[in-house]
Amino acid sequence: MNPADRPRRLPPWMKRPLPAPAATARVRATLSRLALHTVCEGAHCPNLPECFACGTATFMILGDTCTRSCRFCAIGGRGSLAPPRADEPTALAQAAAELGLRHVVITSVTRDDLADGGAEHFARTIRAVREALPAASVEVLTPDFAGDDRCVDAVLGAHPDVFNHNIETVERLSASLRPQAGYARSLAVLRRAATGGEGSGLFIKSGLMLGLGEREEEILATLRDLLVAGCRVLTLGQYLAPSPSHAPVERFVEPDEFDRLAAAAREMGFAAVAAGPFVRSSYHAAQMHAQHRP
Repeated sequence: MNPADRPRRLPPWMKRPLPAPAATARVRATLSRLALHTVCEGAHCPNLPECFACGTATFMILGDTCTRSCRFCAIGGRGSLAPPRADEPTALAQAAAELGLRHVVITSVTRDDLADGGAEHFARTIRAVREALPAASVEVLTPDFAGDDRCVDAVLGAHPDVFNHNIETVERLSASLRPQAGYARSLAVLRRAATGGEGSGLFIKSGLMLGLGEREEEILATLRDLLVAGCRVLTLGQYLAPSPSHAPVERFVEPDEFDRLAAAAREMGFAAVAAGPFVRSSYHAAQMHAQHRP
C-alpha cells in the first residue's frame, strides 16, 4: 500500500470508554508486590484496563526481554538477559490464587539464549499453578522453541488445558514481520502439540493479526493450514502498531468483516472462534474455554 493511503486515525469502532484507573489497582498491586510481568503491559495491549479491572491478567514468564525482533511486537530486546527466576513459578501461582483466577494464562518472551527455550520453566509454572489452584484450567501461549519438538513435549508433559502458539500472519508476510521465526515452523509446533495432546482433551489454539496487508484468500488459506496442523481454536484481531518504528497498519478491518471471517472459520471446522477488532490471544480466554471445552 502507498504510505499516503494508510489510515491515519482510529475508526469509530476502535474507540471505547475505559474504566477508572482505580479499578485496576488490585491487579497492579499484586503484580508489583510479586515482581511479575504481564504481556498486557509489555505488548501495550489495548484491553489492559478492561482485563485488569475484571481482576485478570496474562502472565509473562522468563523476563521482559526478547531475543527476537518481530516488527509488530512492542516487547523488544531491551536490557540484559537474566537466567529464569527460580521462584517465578511459585510467585505466579500465588498471584493467580490471590486474584481468584479460574483460568490462568501463561505466556513468555522468546528466549533463544536458553538451551530449551524456557520449556522446563513453562512446565514448572504449570505444575505450580496446578498445586495452588487444582480446580483452575491452564492455558499456555508459547514461542516456537526454535522448532525443537522436545521443548514442546516438555510443556505438554505438565498437562496444560490449552496449548496456544500464534502463527501471527499469512505466509507471504511472515518472513518480513517475523524474521527469526517461520510460518512452516509455527505450523509444525502446533502439529506436534496436537499429536502429543491427542486423546487428552487438549485445546490447540492459534491466532492471526489482521490489517497488515494480507488478502482475504490468504487468510482463508492460513485457516486451512491451521486446521490441517490440528488447531481447532482460533483468534482473529486487529493489528495496532506499537510505535512509528513498527510495521504500519495497512487498514482497519471492519467489524462485519471479522464476523464474516469467523463464520467462515466455523464452517471450515474450527470448534471455537473469537474474532473482532479488540480480540487478542488471551482476551476473554476463560469464557472461551468454559464455553467450548470438550
